[in-house]
Amino acid sequence: MGESVCAIFDNDLQAVSVVNDTPIFHGTDGFEEWKQQVASVSIYYALIAVGGARGRDRIQIYDFLSSHAVNLPVLVHPSASVAGSSNIFPGTQILAQAMVSVDCFIGKACIINNRSGVDHECVIGNGCHVGPGATLCGEVNLGDNVMVGAGAVVLPRLRIGSNTTIGAGSVVTKSLPDGVVAYGNPAKIIKKNI
Repeated sequence: MGESVCAIFDNDLQAVSVVNDTPIFHGTDGFEEWKQQVASVSIYYALIAVGGARGRDRIQIYDFLSSHAVNLPVLVHPSASVAGSSNIFPGTQILAQAMVSVDCFIGKACIINNRSGVDHECVIGNGCHVGPGATLCGEVNLGDNVMVGAGAVVLPRLRIGSNTTIGAGSVVTKSLPDGVVAYGNPAKIIKKNI
């Protein structure tokens, strides 16, 4: 579609640009500096590239950018499959070879990672990350900021509470409460999620 990366933003003052000939700006002051430089541009688009169990960070960045009239589109990789009956909110990324089935609801600033599967009628809250190769069977409900690790499986009709982390390769056979870390086969709660 003709878009290109025109700037990178990072809160880490030591971070350097990872894209050739693309400047990096640091923190909110850097964002304001960049915005003054491109004041003549009327429409901005952004991608939030913060993975892992960092849903709260993605939501905070999403809210900041939205408050500055930056558009955060839904991004779907060409090799991904998304049913037309699913509802996906802005700032969410559906990556390569991922599948989102019928009648799903996916909140804002989520990552549905490579080769992951979201089966029919799943509800995924804001800021969630479904890791590479993970599977959510039908009618799974994830609260906000849930991290489902690579290759994990969540069985049908389970609810995973907000701010919960499921370890890579786990098989979740029972619903999980808010704010825990669980892993294993079957997954067991190991500790509170700080």
